[in-house]
Amino acid sequence: MGQLVALGAYVYQAVLALVLLLLVSRILPPQEFTHYSLFVTISQFASIAVFEWIRFSCSRFYPGADEAAQRSVILYAFAACAGLCLLAGGGVLASGIISAGIAVGGALVAVFQGGTELHLTMLRFRQDFRLFSTLQAARASLLAIGTVGGVLLVPTLSGAVAGMLAGGLAYVVLARLAGGSLAQGLRRPQRHLVTKYLAYGGVSAGASVASLLAPLGLKTLITAMIGSQGAAGALLALDLLQRPFVLVVSALHAIRYPELVASYDREPGSPAFRERLGGYYGQLANCSLVAAAVILCLLAPVAAWLVKAELREAFLLAAPAVTILALLRAWVQNLLPTPAHLAQRLRPIIGLAVADAILLNLSALAGWTLSGGSLAGLLYSGAAGAAVAVMLGTPLFLSMPFRWPRFTLGSALAALAVAGIANGGTPQTSLPVSLVVFLLCIPPTVATVTALLQRQDASPKMS
Repeated sequence: MGQLVALGAYVYQAVLALVLLLLVSRILPPQEFTHYSLFVTISQFASIAVFEWIRFSCSRFYPGADEAAQRSVILYAFAACAGLCLLAGGGVLASGIISAGIAVGGALVAVFQGGTELHLTMLRFRQDFRLFSTLQAARASLLAIGTVGGVLLVPTLSGAVAGMLAGGLAYVVLARLAGGSLAQGLRRPQRHLVTKYLAYGGVSAGASVASLLAPLGLKTLITAMIGSQGAAGALLALDLLQRPFVLVVSALHAIRYPELVASYDREPGSPAFRERLGGYYGQLANCSLVAAAVILCLLAPVAAWLVKAELREAFLLAAPAVTILALLRAWVQNLLPTPAHLAQRLRPIIGLAVADAILLNLSALAGWTLSGGSLAGLLYSGAAGAAVAVMLGTPLFLSMPFRWPRFTLGSALAALAVAGIANGGTPQTSLPVSLVVFLLCIPPTVATVTALLQRQDASPKMS
């Protein structure tokens, strides 16, 4: 039951993030929203660059046989990295590139994102799903309230950053009261654990940094080519339509990956592990395909109701390509490199991420040039580059034997094909198409929910 509560927390966070983006896009002028979108992406990039190696190592090694020893490494590493992040923010402030409030605020937001993600990861791998779910939902709510309050009071990027920091501070106080202190029983980090964390976490985080360079480069390219005013609609599509895939990946990773790691460490190559790995793959692939199909069917009505009129044309032009791009990148980042993460094969992890970032941005630039300056040409070419990255990662994906359900995967692929053909150009509202897509989505959805319910009794034993 705790895992289903955790899944609900992810759904709540994703829905709230979508609502927040739509509200901010309506309150801020287009140019300020472009700045807000870039700020969020850059702060996420900074957080991943500085803290993600700790989180990746935590997800692979924590709690281990000696929880206190693992926790000591994690907390000391976080403290050191937080200091480096704040120093970097001070360097940006001293350079005078941006205002003092944005420089300091960006560094503090990055530290907050890195620290809270790390804390929530520790709770998840300790199987404390109820506290994890409560804090995850609280973090999403407080950040949303703070951000909306900030932009309502001061409709600029500065107002948004101030609101984010206020919400973050409130969450830190709440997490300390609800979760207690993590400093109990700390001791000097063991050298061999630090070395193991640096080796595995460093490469995995490098892959995440490379992966985040892809959307950051794409946003920068779009803004440079069509200006901050014209880019707002396309950037809203990039920010908004990647969220459902982040939800799918994060939720399934949260509730299935810990038991997958435990099973691999105990019985790699066994029939039971192959079935568990195939089940994880099937759920991730099915849910992401269903998400893409549903998004394509809902683009026209949702845009008409929720997207501001001056952003709607660019949003609808970009949205179909962005949906396919987000689907492919979810696979490249999470599905395809799973065997390498389980086996701690470091080179394929970073190699695939770097290839994805390079192929996406180079193909997007080529598409802009060859299409004569078309936004759709840029985005569809970027999606083609992501498709090439999927093909490059397929041998890695197949390197570890697994068994997965083919019928539900075929149904999900058919749903995406129908939705893509109907909405790949200009998204439109079509009840017959939506009905067909809905019916095709039923088998993979039912199979995923059934599999998750069947795992509830066994999952606590997997830790």
